Amino acid sequence: MGQQSAPEVMSSLMRSAEDVGVESVWVVDHIAIPPDDIEGSGGRYFDPLTVLAWMSAQSKKIKLATGILVLPYRSRLPTAKAIASIQELSGGRLILGVGIGWMEPEFKALGVPIDRRAEIAEDTLSFINDCFDRDVMESNGQPFIFEPKPKKPTIFVGGMSSKAIRRAVEFNAGWFPMGRLENIRGRIADFRQRALAHSGRIPEVVTYVNISEKTDNELDKIIDEYRDAGITRIVLNQKYQAVDDWLRTFESLDRRSSY
Repeated sequence: MGQQSAPEVMSSLMRSAEDVGVESVWVVDHIAIPPDDIEGSGGRYFDPLTVLAWMSAQSKKIKLATGILVLPYRSRLPTAKAIASIQELSGGRLILGVGIGWMEPEFKALGVPIDRRAEIAEDTLSFINDCFDRDVMESNGQPFIFEPKPKKPTIFVGGMSSKAIRRAVEFNAGWFPMGRLENIRGRIADFRQRALAHSGRIPEVVTYVNISEKTDNELDKIIDEYRDAGITRIVLNQKYQAVDDWLRTFESLDRRSSY
């Protein structure tokens, strides 16, 4: 978002991230930021799937992730096609974080009823899964062949509510909670128990961690706390003016972290 999304900055970041061994990059999803702009982005957001397709051409190994893709914002068939295309073109590097959304002005601008967002999201995610699992699909009564059909990307379901946990469990997905650690910690055991009972496996838990303006000691403490809470993957959220600023922070973390 903002000036961090300038093409030359993103291109430089991708090269640097791959050189130093970053595992994955994550992009957010906003389409129509209202004038009050509570996140301070200036309204500058690229479409996340378009950006990941572009990033796949800027890299060879790094994984490409949505964190998160708001499923009710887009029609399900073009969304599934874009996801499969990126997964194929990137050589299987896509990670798909999905959610139901929250920003009411965006839903209004898109003409999507916000009170139906959970229903729409679940229908879309079910459709995406079926596209990867079936030889012949159907939409609006019309059968069709879904190709390309690469390996299904890893999926994380975002959200903090019990309904979000249910979605993650029922779709055999990882969980992507967002918020303060004290609010996440107590729900991780519940998610894992329900997932184990449902599918016989324990999925990953991933969350954002804001590391802007943190000292080294503060970062050490944050990483230890998240690891001890059962978070298996953290996504670093940092504002920076230049790629060198980000690189210094990453290299400092990499020397001390066991993630």
